[in-house]
Amino acid sequence: MARLEFWYEFASTYSYPAAMRIEGLAKNASVEVVWRPFLLGPIFKSQGWTTSPFNLYPAKGAYMWRDMERICAGLELPFKRPNSFPQNGLLAARLAVYGLSKGWGAAFSKAVFRSEFGNGYSIDDANLLARLVAQSGGDAEDALRGAVTDANKSALSEATRIAAERGIFGSPSFLTESGELFWGNDRLEQALSWA
Repeated sequence: MARLEFWYEFASTYSYPAAMRIEGLAKNASVEVVWRPFLLGPIFKSQGWTTSPFNLYPAKGAYMWRDMERICAGLELPFKRPNSFPQNGLLAARLAVYGLSKGWGAAFSKAVFRSEFGNGYSIDDANLLARLVAQSGGDAEDALRGAVTDANKSALSEATRIAAERGIFGSPSFLTESGELFWGNDRLEQALSWA
């Protein structure tokens, strides 16, 4: 079966609809999805950015929020703009990395996106994340301990390094086994077809 890496950052708005769509579309295309959480902050910093380009360029940001409303309405996904953007997704990303090693990481990742952009919740809330781990089939206490171990922190840092090395500059990004890179929720179908 062909494989497609799905690189995502929890602060990324467009990663929300991609995360909600990818499994069904991949199943229909006979493609295995490899979930790859990473951090965009270090990549942006290397480009001289201190925040999201949607904050740096207000017109682009205004367009993005309206675009998200349209996309989510079309997919019948709930959408609520969070109070702060971008959100601090560090703990969520660490939990996702840990959860992927335990079998519940994909379900947890979707739950985080749904909470953040579907309900407008703050995803730096450890209590919320613990509930999402439990709802996704994980042991919340074990996950919160495991997420902050040196090994797990290193795994997330290494994923971010690999993302930069592979030329990933935004989220969501999709990488085929042949190294073909696709960026953006609107490129998901093309990425699956290429894979």
